[in-house]
Amino acid sequence: MEVQRVESGGNNGGAGEVSNGGGGLMASCRRRLCSAAEGVWRAAAGFAGKVAKIARDDPRRVAHSLKVGLALTLVSVLYYVTPLFNGFGVSTLWAVLTVVVVMEYTVGATLSKGLNRAFATLVAGFLAVGAHQVAHHCGEKGEPILLAVFVFLLASAATFSRFIPEVKARYDYGVTIFILTFSLVAVSSYRVDELVRLAHQRFSTIVVGVLICLCTTIFVFPVWAGEDLHKLAAANIDKLAEFLEGMESEYFGENATSENLEGKPFLQVYKSVLNSKTTEDSLCNFAKWEPGHGKFGFRHPWGQYQKLGALCRQCASSMEALASYVITLAKSQYPEANPELCLKVRTACREMSSHSAKALRELSEAIRTMTIPSTTNNHMSAAIKAAKGLRFELSQDAALLQVMHVAVIASLLSDLVMQIKKITEVVHNLARLAHFKSPEKALKEVVINISS
Repeated sequence: MEVQRVESGGNNGGAGEVSNGGGGLMASCRRRLCSAAEGVWRAAAGFAGKVAKIARDDPRRVAHSLKVGLALTLVSVLYYVTPLFNGFGVSTLWAVLTVVVVMEYTVGATLSKGLNRAFATLVAGFLAVGAHQVAHHCGEKGEPILLAVFVFLLASAATFSRFIPEVKARYDYGVTIFILTFSLVAVSSYRVDELVRLAHQRFSTIVVGVLICLCTTIFVFPVWAGEDLHKLAAANIDKLAEFLEGMESEYFGENATSENLEGKPFLQVYKSVLNSKTTEDSLCNFAKWEPGHGKFGFRHPWGQYQKLGALCRQCASSMEALASYVITLAKSQYPEANPELCLKVRTACREMSSHSAKALRELSEAIRTMTIPSTTNNHMSAAIKAAKGLRFELSQDAALLQVMHVAVIASLLSDLVMQIKKITEVVHNLARLAHFKSPEKALKEVVINISS
């Protein structure tokens, strides 16, 4: 009996251990599942936050996404409606493909791609049909050889044309579509009997797709590349002005200190201007495709924005050199050997920075409101006068070597003033070519709008 009790006790203990082990395993699995679910939830919440931020930063992105969906829905009608499908056949899918490929964020980009695709398809189709007609007269054996020669010559010539800068900038996509269409039609002509009908169907569906893209892009919440380029030019000039305003108050000011200078935001603001060339060139290229809209005429001088951007980047490059020198000088903490001369140089530098910043602010506002800058020349004259006076005084002063580090800053700042003068000239030229309004006329229009 005792043995049986011991055995049964042992058996009960083993069952309890198994039961406890099973419960621990289940609890561990439950914890892991909860942890995994929590990780998935955090990742989903983080992703949703990023998406919401992108939408808040530029709501036009949401509108563009909806426009693409609308265009695809409209073009799919060609496939769903039987009479339309019977007219176009299976080539209807080319319209869907065209919408997916051609639809872009800005009106200019969509126009560029759409017109390039339509025109390249038309020209390539005509040439391919002509090549087929010529090759067909060479007999059954000579036809494929002549078609291969035509494909080789035209594909080689078209590919080489893509290396021409003017073609590369505006018609690169069209040349690619030309090569694709000519090769497809010319090669398929050897096996397809109704070549002209096939080419006509494909071209028609591509034109329909392009027209749907253009109508959706232009008439439903349009995003104009020219407008974005205009705003980018004004924003870049504002950033240059912000750098000079920071130099005036944070470095040349009476109570300015060199402590923690490297972390000051104004010493970093110009960097985005240095990296704006790709965006600027792209917007300028697309703006040239756009029709007249708003304040921008059909032949708006978009090329002036590229000149202005190049000068702004040169100015930002000089600012980078000045910022690097100022930061290095602040870290080294050179003693001022001639405090009186240093004060004189700093005062002149503060005056140059102040007048240059005011000139840039006015130029930015003139571009933004499309009015002729009126008092910019006064600010630039004062800045140039201060720069010339400082250079003359430093060249005459025997104690120049004692304040060489301050003189270098003055020299770099004087070069900046000369570059800002060039920016002023380009903006005035832009105002003349784009027919900017005079400030008095713009003010009268504002008063009339308010009173009405």
